[in-house]
Amino acid sequence: MGGLGHYFESEGIASTQISLVRVHTENIKPPRALWVPFELGRPFGAPHDPEFQFSVLRKVLGLIEHKKGPVLEDFPEDAPDFKENPAPVVCPVSFQKRDDAKELTSNWSEDFKIEIRILSNWYEVSKEIRNRTTAGVSELDVEESADLLIRFVEEETRGTVIDEGKVVDRIRRACEDLKAYYYESVSAQPGQPTDSQSLSNWFWGETRAAWVINRIREICLEEPESKHAILGKLLLVPRTELHRFQ
Repeated sequence: MGGLGHYFESEGIASTQISLVRVHTENIKPPRALWVPFELGRPFGAPHDPEFQFSVLRKVLGLIEHKKGPVLEDFPEDAPDFKENPAPVVCPVSFQKRDDAKELTSNWSEDFKIEIRILSNWYEVSKEIRNRTTAGVSELDVEESADLLIRFVEEETRGTVIDEGKVVDRIRRACEDLKAYYYESVSAQPGQPTDSQSLSNWFWGETRAAWVINRIREICLEEPESKHAILGKLLLVPRTELHRFQ
């Protein structure tokens, strides 16, 4: 979108945009952009809240008043919580209870792999029902994606992952594929709520996959000057879910 903004401006057409990843916008320097502190996929904040969404829209359109750029402003509010209580996901398969305080001293990697195997049948059901899947951006199957994340979390193998190159893109895409695998698997189970908040509560609050993704975030933040620090800052755990790991 930033590139299109530069093109439109070169043709005399004023442009503005919403940014969900601030560091990308800082690098591209579009003519006008409003950074919003919302989770990816929700540029206007929470659904079913037109008043809040209009406030975001008015703010981003207001940037047109700037005759010259680049302009990058921050939206001053977090997205409001859902007005309705999301329904809990009741998974018919049994995961071992996650205990974040004890995970590193447990056999976490094997528990993570067991979770994936438990969901595999439901994932196949999901693909049959929808005739598609959103997993696959990493070009790895789910076991390979899990293996990549495990190797990064484990200190003795982390260096090999970094040496293989393109660590930011590879880890980010593997995480996206795993989330798609989990969400699609549980959504295929009869009677489950499929709204995004219910699924987020289940994934980030109960699964071992979420613990692994957060552990990668913590590792990246330990080295703020490293080439993969952007992973920890922006690309792994939504800000609205960080409280689950504190």
